[in-house]
Amino acid sequence: MDLRQLNHFLAVAEELHFGRAAERLGMTQPPLSQSIMALERELGAPLFTRTKRHVALTSFGEQWLAHVRPAVGAIADLAPMARRLREGTAGRLALSFVSSADYSILPSLVRRYSIAFPDVEMTLAEATSDVQIEALVEGRIDAGILIPPASGLPSVIDYRPLLREPLVAAVPEAWVAEGVLHMEQGRLAGESWLDQPLLLFPRHVSPTFHDLVLDHYRAKGRTPHIRQRAIQMQTIISLVSAEMGMALVPASLQNLARTGVRYLPLADAAPVLETGLAWRRADEEPTLRALLRIALKA
Repeated sequence: MDLRQLNHFLAVAEELHFGRAAERLGMTQPPLSQSIMALERELGAPLFTRTKRHVALTSFGEQWLAHVRPAVGAIADLAPMARRLREGTAGRLALSFVSSADYSILPSLVRRYSIAFPDVEMTLAEATSDVQIEALVEGRIDAGILIPPASGLPSVIDYRPLLREPLVAAVPEAWVAEGVLHMEQGRLAGESWLDQPLLLFPRHVSPTFHDLVLDHYRAKGRTPHIRQRAIQMQTIISLVSAEMGMALVPASLQNLARTGVRYLPLADAAPVLETGLAWRRADEEPTLRALLRIALKA
């Protein structure tokens, strides 16, 4: 059987009249009758009972109709679906992001994309910048929100900055209450804070961010006392809450409220961190291109 025969069957089943079904299909009645009879021979059972004045579905035909109608409908949907896939209004998109983006640019970007393309299946995965770069090169994700390494990205990856923000100090609330830190107008001042235990992440996770913090210490002639290393920003803030040390974090992380943690701007010039969107330069996937239009327009 073929799709033409199935459409013939549907027309007769819905009209219960060969003449009207033939007119609906834009054909004459004899070839329609022959098509139905050929279909019945192939199925090995009658689909209709026929008299000169009456056409009705057999029990077999009625049961088979319940399967044919959605099958033909699904086939009819294939062409529109192909168009939507070409246009990027349907399909899949895999996006990774560094943990700090969860408190800055990620929510807005995901919201705007989801509103514009509600039928695209978006998968989100938190990952460090080094992991994202590897996944992009290998084609395991479509795009990544990451902190670009100072050494540059692989040549197959394109990149656009989305956010530049100063670092602020995340410190234990108890240190502020006990006067451990010198403050001026709500800002961390002086240089005594540079001697406090520092919480930091391993350099391979994000060399740019890691070096930005250490270079700030070096510019002041200090070598930080790194008490603990952790990969995720949420973990670092938890360690601050536990009074294990302080950390320099992106200003947007102030959206991560945590009991026992205070965020303080630096009184002097603060290091500035850049976060942006990366993707494979040669990737023309429509869902990706739609994401780029939304992200770069904003």
